Amino acid sequence: MSLLSAPHSTQPKVSEREARQVAEAAREQDWRKPSFAKELFLGRFRLDLIHPHPLPSDEAAQRGEEFLAKLRDFCETKIDGARIEREALIPDEVVNGLKELGALGMKIDTKYGGLGLTQVYYNKALALVGSANPAIGALLSAHQSIGVPQPLKLFGTQEQRDAFLPRCARTDISAFLLTEPDVGSDPARLATTAVPDGDGGDHYVLDGVKLWTTNGVVADLLVVMARVPKSEGHKGGITAFVVEAAAEGVTVENRNAFMGLRGLENGVTRFHQVRVPAANRIGPEGAGLKIALTTLNTGRLSLPAMCVGAGKWCLKIAREWSSAREQWGRPVAYHEAVGSKISFIAATTFALEAVLDLSSQMADEDRNDIRIEAALAKLYGSEMACLMADELVQIRGGRGFETAESLAARGERAVPAEQILRDLRINRIFEGSTEIMHLLIAREAVDAHLKVAGDLIDPDKTLSDKARAGAAAGAFYARWLPKLVAGPGQLPRSYADFNPAGHADLSGHLRYVERTARKLARSTFYAMSRWQGRMETKQGFLGRIVDIGAELFAMSAACVRAELLRTTEEYGREAYQLADTFCRQSRIRVDELFGRLWTNTDDLDGKVVKGVLSGTYTWLEQGVVDPSGDGPWIADATPGPSTRENVHRPIR
Repeated sequence: MSLLSAPHSTQPKVSEREARQVAEAAREQDWRKPSFAKELFLGRFRLDLIHPHPLPSDEAAQRGEEFLAKLRDFCETKIDGARIEREALIPDEVVNGLKELGALGMKIDTKYGGLGLTQVYYNKALALVGSANPAIGALLSAHQSIGVPQPLKLFGTQEQRDAFLPRCARTDISAFLLTEPDVGSDPARLATTAVPDGDGGDHYVLDGVKLWTTNGVVADLLVVMARVPKSEGHKGGITAFVVEAAAEGVTVENRNAFMGLRGLENGVTRFHQVRVPAANRIGPEGAGLKIALTTLNTGRLSLPAMCVGAGKWCLKIAREWSSAREQWGRPVAYHEAVGSKISFIAATTFALEAVLDLSSQMADEDRNDIRIEAALAKLYGSEMACLMADELVQIRGGRGFETAESLAARGERAVPAEQILRDLRINRIFEGSTEIMHLLIAREAVDAHLKVAGDLIDPDKTLSDKARAGAAAGAFYARWLPKLVAGPGQLPRSYADFNPAGHADLSGHLRYVERTARKLARSTFYAMSRWQGRMETKQGFLGRIVDIGAELFAMSAACVRAELLRTTEEYGREAYQLADTFCRQSRIRVDELFGRLWTNTDDLDGKVVKGVLSGTYTWLEQGVVDPSGDGPWIADATPGPSTRENVHRPIR
């Protein structure tokens, strides 16, 4: 039988509805703490939740700054980013140096041998090391943000923490294995199995194949998501396990190569009859997806951290290059076409750092639910960082497209502008693609509506259920809708604290956010009234709703950060100027998004898609040759023993 037709024998067959039910069951269902972003989507601008800007304790700041100083010295003296790019490998001595520095245990409690840094300083460290080489940032982030330490911190037993956290803090690299060759953002079809053995049930036997295992090539410990069959004494479902990478039956079959992050240790891992102690199961059976999603609630903040670092570097290079490069008698920075790009990079970097620091500090304080804030930070950071890097390449012109190695070979400064563009591109896919993040955030944004009116649009509910839901919805909207008519955003003296003498006026931007949050909530309500049960299929509309919310969150964070810097730093006036510029740029984007809510080509696009897939437009593809190789679109992942060499490469 050819690979093209080989069956995926363990691939569960699930309907769209079943897949959605699995994802819904994995969500955190309740909101036990306030959420600034959730309130924003409901039309309530709760400035009190983020202002005054929270700050780390003096002790946490001192510990964090001391580590950053050591890490900066290491980055400047021990990391050769050009070598990593050239050899597509992080040298063992660099990884070992990071271990000695304690970088593997930045987020691990000191009682387990870690550094015990706050989320704020962990992110500052990732931004710093990621600027030296993004692949190193990815290695440290995958290890601590989604690898073994975080799920054990949240869901592990004391015995598991005692056994694994000291290893993760100093010596062992961890990886997170969820994705499979034919399973991405739809985990209901997860095929890897973990079958309880028949001899006392003290072990599980793992079989399956995992794809894009970041850190998997060099990892010592793995977090593996596998499906436990339902049986007597076993609830079953997707379950999380800690697995020793050196266990018999674990084979790293390939080290994958990508357009960017060339030092990334990412591979394909096969499990064949791998025995895992039941003591290594994280949480109960069936809790794997909830563990994964909860881990990502704060784990996602690592990506915008490296996006902030990239923005800072782009600004530095844009400033230095645009001052030195002259065209028509003056530096290119003073030509409006280039200057607008520099302004965008500067203002956006300020806003991204504001979003990151605010979300991180709220995560440290644990008084707010930040699942939407972290998701927005990831979504907004990854999109805007790519735009900034692209603008830097444009500012550099032909030199932006030329590699750093080529620039150096002909005697110019080796500026890796094209590399940062390639390296950043994956962030729009990592840990939830932009499209999936839109849907995830949209689901949380409409949660209040679904709780009161969900049964009205659920085809499986009875008439009596719908009647009760109708009554509840009527009561909710009778209270909620009138509050969306007017608010502080219409009063000219609201938020006067953000209009200090001698500074740009940010109070008007906060009034705009308040007014626009109410408009956003009204638009969501209108859409639910119009489309009801079809709302979930309107992904273009939902994406724009989320993008508007992201801009409003970024504007709020930028203003609050500027006010903090005004009272604590000597460059407060400049911070106000950057926040003002960002808000003005953001407002233009928001107004455009609102226009596209109701005036767009979504329906036409759907018709064209049907035509493309049915072959209606194949004539348009004529006149080219396809350089792609042969082979199946999706590799066969049938369980069984590996037939390939194990390329697992532990760091020595």
